[in-house]
Order: sequence, then C-alpha cells, then structure tokens
Amino acid sequence: MSETRDILIEIGTEELPPKALPKLSAAFEQGVVEGLAEAGVPADGCVAYAAPRRLALWLKAVPLRQADREELRRGPALQAAFDDEGRPTKAAEGFARSVGVTVDALERLETDKGAWLAYRMQIPGRATAELLPEIVGHALDCLPVPKRMRWGSGDVEFVRPVHWVCMLQGSEVVPATVLGLEAGNTTRGHRFHCPQPLRVAEPAAYAPLLETEGRVLASFAERREAIRAQLLDAAARLGGTVRIDEELLDEVTALVEWPVAIAGNFEERFLDVPHEALILTMQDNQKYFPVVDEEGRLLPHFITIANIESRDPDRVREGNERVIRPRFADAKFFWNQDRRRPLASHLPELEHVVFQKQLGTLADKTRRLVRLSEALADMLGVDVAQARRAAELSKCDLMTSMVYEFPELQGIMGRYYAAHDGEPGEVPRALEEQYLPRHAGDALPATGAGRVLALADRLDTLLGIFAIGQKPSGNRDPFGLRRAALGILRILIEGRLALDLEALLQQAAEGLRSQIEVPDTAVEEAFDFCIERLRAWYLDQGISPQVFEAVRAVRPREPLDFDRRIHAVAAFAQLPEAEALAAANKRIGNILRKAAEAGETVPEGVDGSLLKEEAEQALALEVDRVANAVAPLFDEGAYQAALERLAELRPVVDRFFDEVMVMVEDEALRRNRLALLRRLQGLFLAVADIACLQV
Repeated sequence: MSETRDILIEIGTEELPPKALPKLSAAFEQGVVEGLAEAGVPADGCVAYAAPRRLALWLKAVPLRQADREELRRGPALQAAFDDEGRPTKAAEGFARSVGVTVDALERLETDKGAWLAYRMQIPGRATAELLPEIVGHALDCLPVPKRMRWGSGDVEFVRPVHWVCMLQGSEVVPATVLGLEAGNTTRGHRFHCPQPLRVAEPAAYAPLLETEGRVLASFAERREAIRAQLLDAAARLGGTVRIDEELLDEVTALVEWPVAIAGNFEERFLDVPHEALILTMQDNQKYFPVVDEEGRLLPHFITIANIESRDPDRVREGNERVIRPRFADAKFFWNQDRRRPLASHLPELEHVVFQKQLGTLADKTRRLVRLSEALADMLGVDVAQARRAAELSKCDLMTSMVYEFPELQGIMGRYYAAHDGEPGEVPRALEEQYLPRHAGDALPATGAGRVLALADRLDTLLGIFAIGQKPSGNRDPFGLRRAALGILRILIEGRLALDLEALLQQAAEGLRSQIEVPDTAVEEAFDFCIERLRAWYLDQGISPQVFEAVRAVRPREPLDFDRRIHAVAAFAQLPEAEALAAANKRIGNILRKAAEAGETVPEGVDGSLLKEEAEQALALEVDRVANAVAPLFDEGAYQAALERLAELRPVVDRFFDEVMVMVEDEALRRNRLALLRRLQGLFLAVADIACLQV
C-alpha cells in the first residue's frame, strides 16, 4: 500500500457572494476530489470549509504519488518494418528512435488483425504534489461563476480578489502558483479579531486553529447550526420563538465568520401594520430574524447576527434598532394611506398598466379572469358571485403603495385591503390564494374562490403566451410558465378536482379570441406542455419514466384521472404477471401496426364461429369474462383493481402466442385473430399502454 498524507487547500479571498457560497464550495470540493481520483491518487475522505473569505478542503489520506504504469506502444506492421532480406526499414528504425531504443529491443505484437513491432514502456507515477496545481486550477476554472473579475494590474480572474493561498501536504508546503499567488502555510483569521497571518502546522489543525485563535468557524454546516442555537436561545430569553427562514439562515451563515446573536426591539405601535410587511422588511432588507409568540403573532423584537464580538453590544443593538425604525415607519405610512380608498377604486388604473404587449393591459387580463372564473366556479360548485368579485379585484393591490414598495406582498395586501373594505365571504382570502402555490412544496388554495382564481390566472397566462408564440425554450421562461403549469396540475390533482384540462385551456382560448388570433395548435401545445411537467414531478415521487410514458400514451385529459392511472400502473408493474403481459402487449402492437401498414382490414368484433384453435377459443372466453368484470371498474376510475383483474389473462395470452399463428394465409381467420388481439389490447389501453413498461 502506497504512503499517504493529508492535504489542505485554502483559497483566501475578499467576501464571496453569500447566496453563491454553498454552490461554490460544493463545486470546488467535487472538482478537486474528482481530479485526484482521475489522476489515480484518490482521497480517502474530504471535509469542505466555506466562509465569507475562504474556500478550503481537507483531503484525507491522499497517496504521495501515482502508481507506476506500463504502456504498450505499437509501431509499424512487421511487413513494413523489415525488407525481403530481414533488414530493418526506415519505418522500424524511426519507431525505435522515437521510443529511445534500438530495433533489437522491440518486441513483436501478434493479434488477430496482424503483427506489429511494439515497445513496452514503464512509466513512473508522478508525485501528487506535482499534480495538485493543475487539479486545483482546473477545479477553480470550473466553478459556477457567471461573471469573473480582475484586480490589480494582473490578468488573473476569479469571483473575488484572492489574497492568499495555503496548500499543505502533511506539514510541507506544496510548491504551486494558484490564481497568481505562491502557495504557503499560513491562513488568516477574522478580519478584525485576528487579521495577522496564522501558521497551519498540518491539515487536521486548520479548523481548530481558526476557531481558537482566528475567531473563524470555517465549517459552513457548523456555523449554521451555531447561529440556529444562538437564535433559539436569544428568542427564549425574549419570551418568544424565533421564526427561522432556512434560506435566510443560509445567507446569514455565508455573511459571517464569527456569529454573535444580538436581540433588538421596536415600538409596539408598528404592530398595527400587517405582520407580513414587517417580517419581509426584517428578513429581506436587514437580514433580521423576527420573534413571535406561541400563537405565531409577531412580537416587538428581532434578532440579528453580528460578525464581531463587540465590547459594547448595546451600541450594536441600538444601531440595528435605528436602521429598522424608518423602514417600519414607511410601511405604516403606506398601510394608512392605502386604506383611505377602497381596493376597487384602483380598477381604472389597471387600464394603464401593460401585462404583455399583445395580450393587453392588466384591465384586459382582469376581464378575461372574470369570464374564466365564472365558468370555473360553475363547474366546481363555487359561489359564482364571489368568484367574479375576486377576479375583478385580483390585480388591484398591484396599484397600492405598499405593494409598489414591497412587490412580494402582492395578494397578501389584497387580502388585508379587501377585508378592510368588507368584501364578502371568500373574496379576501382568494386574493391571496390566487398566487398559491408560489413554488414547489408550497401550500395550495384552501377556499373555493381561491382555487378558481388561481386556476384562471394561470390558465390565461399559459394559453396566452403559447398563443402569441412565446412558449419557453431552453432555460428561458420569462413568464414562469413551467411553474404556472405545475401549479395548475397540483391544484387539480391534490385538490381532487376532476376537470378536463384541455377543455379548461379551450375556455381560456375563447376569452383571448376577442384580442388576438389564437392558433388552432395553441391548446394542444399548452396541454402537452403541462403534462410534460408531470414527468419530473412523478420521478420525484419514485415513479419510473416507463410508467409515466405508459399513461401519457393514452392521453387522459383530466390530470386527476392521469394521477389515478399512474398509481395503478405503478402497482401493476410490481405484479409477477406484469413483465409477460407488457411484452405481449408490445407484440400485439407490432402485429397490429404491421397489419395496418399492409392495408389489412380488421373487423369491429370477433366472430366466434371462426375461432378454430382451443387456445384462441380460451382467450376469447377469458377476454369476454374479464371485460365484463372490469367495465364497472373503468367507470369508477378504479384502475388498479381493473389492472389486477386484467393480470388474470396472462396464462391464456401466453398459451395463445405459443399455439396460435396470427398471420395465417386464410384471410377470414387472420382478420378474426387480429380483431381478437385488438380487443385484448383495448382492455389494457382503457388504462394505459403497458407495452411502454418494456425496457
């Protein structure tokens, strides 16, 4: 076993982009680990460190050098290597010179394709220290950095200016130049607590040295949990619970090296403002964590994470309180001003805001939403008057001062203002729920009017953008149609709404025709686009692509029905009969396709008098029996039970193909057998094309 050493690689920089830090760290780790493995000197383990001013790796038990290897180089063919008298030709002599030996030292390589001169070279492995600069350089070049920057007078580029590089193999410095700097054995601690260089004795000492002397928690994960613990402790001392947004926690973790939680307060008068506005201001603008009571109501406190252990923490707290006060004052002003006029009074202003050049203004969109919401409410048994009113008001809060200042509050402020105006029933909630789900895993609309408006909004946008020929391509999706499509599907499937998606898109198309010409293909393209979104959705649930394709092949138009079929086929695929029946269905499909290509006419029904063989008679009887049994199951949508009954056909199907020739010369017999196979296939196609289960 070759000798090994631990390796430390640290790139010290200016403050790295906080939201990109975890990705940069993961990519750097992957690049170096894979580079070492490809070079034949794999690490036995790796610990990644990521802090605002550093990316680092501790690579464990890395071999000191590559293993020696043998390389066989092939030269000219023997017939070209020697003349008729057996003397070496210029080709043989040239090959010998190229490998540094005489012709006599070459060996003869015999293969089934001929014989050649050859030379077996022994290539010594390179030292890992020699390989590291190239491996590290390549890993840094491949980091996901959309735009690199230069600094100083050099032409080196990186995501931020680089100030030091530490690279150790055991206790020895690896001689290397990385990003224009010579590698050394020193790191740097906290910018203020410990700005001087710190000598690293060995890779294992790196993180403890930074923590004890440098005041830096180098591990992203450890720093994150340390912040969480401090937040929980500070909130408990305030008599509440901290509300931790995981994305904010990640961002704050990437902003600090030595976290110190500091609690602050604000005036209780600000609690009259909708709490969502205050929380948004705290989280997005100031990176503060709000504190709530046991019932989730906001308390007049916040917690911030400082990057320094101040000798006067009260000054730090006062500074943070002073910064948040004017922002809260603005929110309170907007809240009071907006309530001076009814939400509905903003309707005329929508005439002057363009939604999309070809699709018109927000007022045009609102009128389409009213029409579509009325139709959907009627289908779902929702109060039509409330659905209509919610659609009328759906975009009005976009005109308010609060939403202008805080766009993320769209819908939320609509709910508050509609409730203040005394709008009836589900209307206020629907204004907020129209945007649900906002992202994967988000909650769905809970009210009938909310479901109607959420569907109408997405259907109108989706069909409209497809109608004007601006459907998503590649990674471009400026109108968020992929998210909109998945939102529609989730509302229909998880909400157990048995609605025909193609018919809904057609309804949306009718509303658009007064403004634009809707191509005949737009509805079908939008429908297929939606269904394709289900592929990844089901894959995340552990459903195989083959099951998805089997159901998509029969093109169910109701997403809820599609979902029932998916789970039925997934269960069927686990049955012992599934593989054989899938193969049989594939064979049947091929036979029927070839018959159609040959111009064969297949009768509508099976003629019992033409069933000559016992195997085909048995199949026909079983098909009739099972067809009668599954018909009510199909009507109920009980697809899993239906497929379990259809699985009973396996023995007679296997026997049929073992004993019966389908494409016989007798035309009547041939066509009758084709009719029998088509009927059998039709039973399965009532659920899915299980031939797709054949891998």
